[in-house]
Amino acid sequence: MEIKPEKPKYAMALKGGVIFLLILLLAIPTILINEMVHERQRRLEEAVREVSSKWADRQTISGPIISIPFLEYYRDSLGVHSYKRYAHVLPNNLKINGSLAPEMRYRGIFQVAVYNSKIEFKGDFDHFDIKDLNVPEQNILWQDAFVSIGISDLRGIEEAVDFKWNDEQYSFNSGLESKDVLYSGINTRIKINRDTLQQKNTFSFSLNLKGSEYVYFSPIGKTTEVNISSPWTSPSFDGAFLPDKREVDEKGFNAYWRVLHLNRNFPQQWLGNQHNIEGSAFGINLKIPTDNYTKTDRSMKYSLLFITLTFLIFYFLELMNNKYFHAIQYLLVGFALCIFYVLLLSISEHIPYNYAYVIASIMTIGLISWYTSGVLKDKKLAMMIGGNLTLLYGFIFTLIQLEDYALLMGSLGLFVILSIVMYYSRKIDWATLMKK
Repeated sequence: MEIKPEKPKYAMALKGGVIFLLILLLAIPTILINEMVHERQRRLEEAVREVSSKWADRQTISGPIISIPFLEYYRDSLGVHSYKRYAHVLPNNLKINGSLAPEMRYRGIFQVAVYNSKIEFKGDFDHFDIKDLNVPEQNILWQDAFVSIGISDLRGIEEAVDFKWNDEQYSFNSGLESKDVLYSGINTRIKINRDTLQQKNTFSFSLNLKGSEYVYFSPIGKTTEVNISSPWTSPSFDGAFLPDKREVDEKGFNAYWRVLHLNRNFPQQWLGNQHNIEGSAFGINLKIPTDNYTKTDRSMKYSLLFITLTFLIFYFLELMNNKYFHAIQYLLVGFALCIFYVLLLSISEHIPYNYAYVIASIMTIGLISWYTSGVLKDKKLAMMIGGNLTLLYGFIFTLIQLEDYALLMGSLGLFVILSIVMYYSRKIDWATLMKK
């Protein structure tokens, strides 16, 4: 007669402890996978930088700004000395109209958005008096006055830039004479004096400019109006100001901004480097949807919870159906749940994220259901496991999509799950079970 070995006392209690340790152990591969997600995201950023370095980088356009040099004197033990300073004057009205023609560049499997732009600038300088800045008239070097336009990456300029000032035309030169306000750009000398600045002076110029990802504008006019259109269908409006009007459809977008001098934190004229204008810049980001990394990272935050709930389902099946699942088998199921995130990450780099999630979920659920059926020799229980996993994956997918309501729905979902666990655990005689 065959004698079956008795189960050790408190076997199921010990099993629960082992399962808890396995969950902690599986935290290691989830951390490694999460680092892999961040590594792939860094690779994408490197690809963007590499393409931008060869095409032209992100562009911020500021100008035109009139800079008037003057001499300032000081006395020391060696005598009287002078040095050059600059008074900076901003336009009264600035109107910008342009269009962006986007293109796609590839670095391996990564896509990078670049663009060609044609942008028209026009406006006027109206009734400025140098006395407002308390600069002595005899110290001003009117013959050295110049106009500057800030362009963050000069490699993007595709054609010569001419500046029309009233009825005269000037050609821009590369570089800046003063970096009080701008750090990169072009400039040209213009003929002005105290009398001409007290009148209304009109200007206009055009830029054919290349760039990558985004184009920003600094609101330097007392009134700045910007109107930009493009066939790009997924723009992101960034910076200090959002558009007053915008239209986005399958044909592209059109956006309009109107910014007053009262909306920003610098005046219309000042001396030296007292103010920074780029903090008020705004514009368009030609954003390529790369939310697969963000969404995968967000789904990873639920990984341990997911593993815990799955192991809890298996543990309850053991208790309520007199089935036995070995600790190694728990570990293999845990590895399958971790591999889901690797599948999700790799597949989502080639197809849209939602499709990748469905494919990775089906592969993982199918594998675990098939394995459970073979171990427990019970197709009904295997189908129940598969159904529960489907609900869990569906729950996590919903949380990822909701974004703003993820916390609310997540907390409600966890409450419902806990309620279900507590409901079914009532039927278990824990006192008797702990003695087995």
